[in-house]
Amino acid sequence: MSEQTAPAEKKEYWRWQENTWVDASRDWRRAGIITCGIDVGSVSSQAVLVCDGELYGYNSMRTGSNSPDSARNALQGVMDQCGMKLEDIHYVVGTGYGRVNVPFAHKAITEIACHARGANYMAGSGVRTILDMGGQDCKAIHCDERGKVTNFLMNDKCAAGTGRGMEVISDLMQIPIAELGARSFDVDEEPEAVSSVCVVFAKSEALALLKAGYTKNKVIAAYCQAMAERVVSLLERINVEEGFFITGGIAKNIGVVRRIERLLGVKAMDTQIDSQIAGALGAALFGHTLMLKQGTAAKAA
Repeated sequence: MSEQTAPAEKKEYWRWQENTWVDASRDWRRAGIITCGIDVGSVSSQAVLVCDGELYGYNSMRTGSNSPDSARNALQGVMDQCGMKLEDIHYVVGTGYGRVNVPFAHKAITEIACHARGANYMAGSGVRTILDMGGQDCKAIHCDERGKVTNFLMNDKCAAGTGRGMEVISDLMQIPIAELGARSFDVDEEPEAVSSVCVVFAKSEALALLKAGYTKNKVIAAYCQAMAERVVSLLERINVEEGFFITGGIAKNIGVVRRIERLLGVKAMDTQIDSQIAGALGAALFGHTLMLKQGTAAKAA
């Protein structure tokens, strides 16, 4: 009887790099107010710690099977890095798709408001138009110099033009998702965008293009162009004001970002902070403001 070998583990090309960071130059124990923002999205979850109104640490990871556990795991990931406990945090704000299911949150705030506030912190008071490219939807947001939302539009709930759609293409092409953006420019000429706005049909169209002789890079370029065109159609409905900033995981994909910039004729603002934590950062900053208001109210009483 021949010895059976275990099947090889399937490589998950779509799996993006989870990320944890803490400002080692600061001691959170000296902070007067510690707040936390938890952004539970359909694809990723982030926990951000803010000490006295300044970013202190964060954890960005894949969303699990349920929102409460995803919230707990995201927060635990950053607390483990700095020796903090939940009772050390003065105020927690939940946001995102699962914001009402963050069991330890004091308040839930819409992700639209939180992304605007986070973008204001990340890129400065000059931000006026924000594109939030999430896991399963996209939002175009206008805000003022304080990061307060003045208008917004949202696409329909379809994975095309979102992070999940790019994950599907990554797996289909069997190319790590972090490499897609750069590889989309390694083509002889820019192809036409895939025509479908549905990720299921876009996948079928991508397979058809491969059979027709397209290289993988050319298929990726066609999909990145389709994502850019879909997003730009949303932005054009709200009008892009000077001070354009992109949040969400897709902001890390230069294949999509550069094509958006080219279609709009506008350069996106830069930041040194991970674009994926904007919502959770904004939530934590709202928590800080709420704590200050509580302190002011208590003194007045």
